[in-house]
Amino acid sequence: MGTAETMSYEEQRRRRLEENKKKLEQLNLPHLSVALRDAAASPKTSPAKQIKRKMSRDATLTPVRRSVRVARLPEPNYREVASDFVDRPRRIARVLKRRDLDNRVYASDEAREYAQTKAEEVEAGLDPKFPSFVKSMLQSHTTGGFWLGLPIVFCNKHLPKRDATITLIDENGDESDTTYLAHKRGLSAGWKRFSINHELVHGDAVVFQLIKSTTFKVYIIRASEYDSS
Repeated sequence: MGTAETMSYEEQRRRRLEENKKKLEQLNLPHLSVALRDAAASPKTSPAKQIKRKMSRDATLTPVRRSVRVARLPEPNYREVASDFVDRPRRIARVLKRRDLDNRVYASDEAREYAQTKAEEVEAGLDPKFPSFVKSMLQSHTTGGFWLGLPIVFCNKHLPKRDATITLIDENGDESDTTYLAHKRGLSAGWKRFSINHELVHGDAVVFQLIKSTTFKVYIIRASEYDSS
């Protein structure tokens, strides 16, 4: 009984399949059934998705199209923009330095030459047993950096080989300590205070007379004296 029912079921199933096949042939859609069967057996990514993925990969390698005018402009530097907000101490220092630069005095060539000549005359009248030299003041000596480089030959011959404190004595006998950097052959810390206190400006000439191993006697000739002479 069970075998007969099973055969009957299989027979009915076979007949339904044949009927469906005939209907597909009548509709001329056998290729559709084959495509559906192949698609079910091996699923693949649709062509649309493949194109989209390819475009997303290429997008990272293809530069953004810009007009000729925009392309010629330099790339923006965001680091500089950020520093205006983050690095406030440096910004304040730049503002203060700018104020110093705004107050600069520019001597004429004639005034500078006048001060230099007068300083050389003062030097000629000093005791020759004490070495000396004349230094004409530049903007870097009296504003901004406040660094005074000394003559290399003079430093190698008369000044210490290591960093030391050098005292400057003006014509009134007032003393000022400065830091001498041997490897740079110049005066650093302390020179700014001396320059400001003595109101040195561009064009002034200063005579340095080494009266001790680390002590200079200083004579100042003003470039502004040229106008009053």
